[in-house]
Amino acid sequence: MNKVELKIKRKDGCEDIPLPEYMSHYASGMDLYAAVSKLEILEPGDIKLIPTGIFIALPVGYEAQVRPRSGLALKNRIGILNSPGTIDGDYRGEIGVILYNIGNECFEIKRGMRIAQMVIQPVVQAVLVEVTELDSTIRGKGGFGHTGH
Repeated sequence: MNKVELKIKRKDGCEDIPLPEYMSHYASGMDLYAAVSKLEILEPGDIKLIPTGIFIALPVGYEAQVRPRSGLALKNRIGILNSPGTIDGDYRGEIGVILYNIGNECFEIKRGMRIAQMVIQPVVQAVLVEVTELDSTIRGKGGFGHTGH
């Protein structure tokens, strides 16, 4: 398993919020925790930005992806609107999670609750080469969902 150093800083007043952590030995995502100051209610159809109380400095050549927790999605119908959310290597602001409720019931977000997971990934930047023609493939110009068969 590859490892990379991730610098992390807590927001003042968030010393009680756990730092992100991997919940199993081979987990690819580390859990993020809600740093809400009071109980937040996510009504059906609501979207809210939930703070995590942490700031990170990614190593050059890496990004962080914020993804939903499968348990919240299945049991409570809670997701992340821009999933996966991308944290660029030069971002230094507080990490926030845009949660939404597609269920029929209100969902309570409590301080210290696990709300998402964060995956650290290497990044490749493309060098664009403008051409007048692209090479052909069997699929060709087939539209969305079209595999050419």
